[in-house]
Amino acid sequence: MSRRNAGNENDNSTAIVATTTSSSTIVKPGRALFLLRLILNFAYSITMRTNRLFARATSSVPSTAQIGLPVTAALIAVGSALAGGIDYQGLITTPALDRWMYPFNSNAGAQPTISTFGSTPGDTTTFDSRVAQMLTRFDTSALVPAGLGASRYQVQSMRLTVQFANDLVIQYDPTPDPWQSFLAEDDANYQSDRDPGQPLELFGVGFRNGFTLQSFAENSPYTVPPNSPLTPSVRNAFALSFDPNGATIDVSNNPRQGFDPKRFAVGMIDGLAPGDFIPLDTVMHFDLDVSDPAIQGYFASGIDAGRLMLALTSLTLVEQQGGNFPRFYSKENAFVIFNLAQAAQLQYEIRVLPECANADINCDGLVNGADLALVLGNWGECADCPEDLNDDGVVNGADLAIVLGGWTG
Repeated sequence: MSRRNAGNENDNSTAIVATTTSSSTIVKPGRALFLLRLILNFAYSITMRTNRLFARATSSVPSTAQIGLPVTAALIAVGSALAGGIDYQGLITTPALDRWMYPFNSNAGAQPTISTFGSTPGDTTTFDSRVAQMLTRFDTSALVPAGLGASRYQVQSMRLTVQFANDLVIQYDPTPDPWQSFLAEDDANYQSDRDPGQPLELFGVGFRNGFTLQSFAENSPYTVPPNSPLTPSVRNAFALSFDPNGATIDVSNNPRQGFDPKRFAVGMIDGLAPGDFIPLDTVMHFDLDVSDPAIQGYFASGIDAGRLMLALTSLTLVEQQGGNFPRFYSKENAFVIFNLAQAAQLQYEIRVLPECANADINCDGLVNGADLALVLGNWGECADCPEDLNDDGVVNGADLAIVLGGWTG
């Protein structure tokens, strides 16, 4: 084949929430900082309520600028030309979308904090196991040229950071837990969790019910009729990974389905020991496993489309009507708007590879012995082979002539 173009959660709802317990002494923030946060959140709440009333009266959807708050979506990017392509590196300091993906989120896309937690272990009929998920989207087309074809993009590194909006209620766990630890204790397959806490885990995002990367928005519905939001595996956007064959799968119910998912990354905190309680405003980072071909392909396709979307999840153990769970600042939070905290951020290093000449089979910028060896090594009938340069279904003298005709040495 030719290679010419290679929130602030509804704490009073009847929803499931998480629980952890602490026997350590909890040190609370100073009274002055506490009062400042209280005042800012109160002012923000009034502003948002006033804005919603105005929006209903005028039948318009307000933007951040319309409600008189400063826009802090700074984009920092640098591109450098190399012989093997062009490298782009930078930091996106505010997501284009951050969404609490939860069945009872009555204020989609406008929650000032976003939490993650699991449902009740052993329950197989209601909710997803990873019931509360944090979705983030970063638009990259203004930073890295889009639409060149996924094969032209190579992610060198990628790091997501989030900042905790609650204080000393969650224990730090930097290691994945087996799926058996999220079963009911009387289940024959149950295994106890050998370390404190549950890890924060990052995945891609998949879609169903007609939604796509381009169409899903912050205020899109959780699911579509006649689905009930209580039913598992109906959410329109879900935590995505890959099975052993490379096919995309929804990992929202991996404990029920009995497998450990391929994780894009697990959350890490510099300077904090496993088992320690996580202080307010701690920054957690996720270094994406771009060495994995499936994950690399996921990001290459997203960059080609100009959008990267990630799902942050946890299986924080839960109970009805109480408990604690990890909570993160969103871009709508007053402290983020006034630069006192940060929303999710994405740091990236991306290489845009050069367009390959037809005879440059290995796309290294040269037509030489390496390409000749590929032609000779696949000689004969070879449908859809990159060595079949004239697309006639056979690697033969015609393809050899193309390589020799484009020879650079």
